[in-house]
Amino acid sequence: MKNVLILNGHQYYKDIAEGNLTKDYINKADEFLSKNGFTIKHSTVDKDYDINEEVEKFAWADYIIFQYPVYWMTLPWKAKKYVDEIFSTGAGKVTYAGDGRSRNDASKKYGSGGLMNDKKYMLSLTYNCPTSEFDNKDGFFEGLSLDEANYAVHKTFQFCGAKQLETYSVHDIFKGDLNLDLELDRFEKVLAKSFL
Repeated sequence: MKNVLILNGHQYYKDIAEGNLTKDYINKADEFLSKNGFTIKHSTVDKDYDINEEVEKFAWADYIIFQYPVYWMTLPWKAKKYVDEIFSTGAGKVTYAGDGRSRNDASKKYGSGGLMNDKKYMLSLTYNCPTSEFDNKDGFFEGLSLDEANYAVHKTFQFCGAKQLETYSVHDIFKGDLNLDLELDRFEKVLAKSFL
């Protein structure tokens, strides 16, 4: 299990979100995974892509790293479009066989029809909000953890059977005092814990 698909979920906005931080994290993941014997393929949601080739990448991958900025509390819309297209096209082949239920077997539950049971995924997120907004009943997310605030993305992968690795996130990216070297070091430690 050494094949990693890195999804660049960034969507470009001039002067606001040009994708440099996302590239820094993807470059760090490339460096770390290559050094440790992994084979890597890339996909970028903000560029033209062939849907069937992307489905094949998911079939090939043992691991998926989904690197994206959180826009308006969720995926950038081009990243959501990519997920919709690839996961739906992969139905019956790569992503899921159905919703899991069976008219003949009541023990089969909704969400158990995934075909990605041999795959693991990692979310790597960039945020403007501070970490203090999570796990804080008085915070903006009303006590939700980071993973709970990203529930829909997690459930999409889990519906397809993929297993969750530790989520990484960097915060306060617009404040100007981001220590990128320190954050990339922390990111590498999360990669080491999940991939080695």
